[in-house]
Amino acid sequence: MRRKDREIRDTYGVREIIGECDCCRLAFSDGKGAYIVPLSFGYDEEENALYFHGAAEGKKIDLVRRNGYAGFEMDTAHGLTEAEQACGYSFRYRSVVGEGSIRVVEGADEKKKGLNCIMGHMSGKDSWEYPEAMLERTAVLRLDVEQMCGKEHI
Repeated sequence: MRRKDREIRDTYGVREIIGECDCCRLAFSDGKGAYIVPLSFGYDEEENALYFHGAAEGKKIDLVRRNGYAGFEMDTAHGLTEAEQACGYSFRYRSVVGEGSIRVVEGADEKKKGLNCIMGHMSGKDSWEYPEAMLERTAVLRLDVEQMCGKEHI
């Protein structure tokens, strides 16, 4: 990281930023360039894993299965700092970026765990019931974080 003065080094600080975010962007290489998709997510601190959900078919799932690896980015606390001159303007933010192995979760119990993690992050409640038909047609993704760092400019 070029701006070491903006780096968040401690685990608590990075987890705090993750807790403030409501969207995580997954990035994949598709052979021609990058494919980036914004998603709702959940973070399992104990296992250092991110969970996502979506349709069981499509470009995202194809890239998960083909690559097995993805980058991610999330950000929050946005704001513009104004100045007298254009070069003095700045943008405030807190962000986390990282990467890791990603896979489609198999089995109803693991799917429920991932969905409850997502719902816990998004709603504050992490104990839900899921109809069997919905579990069958929903893909749950798990990204095992191998590297991540935080950055802020506030």
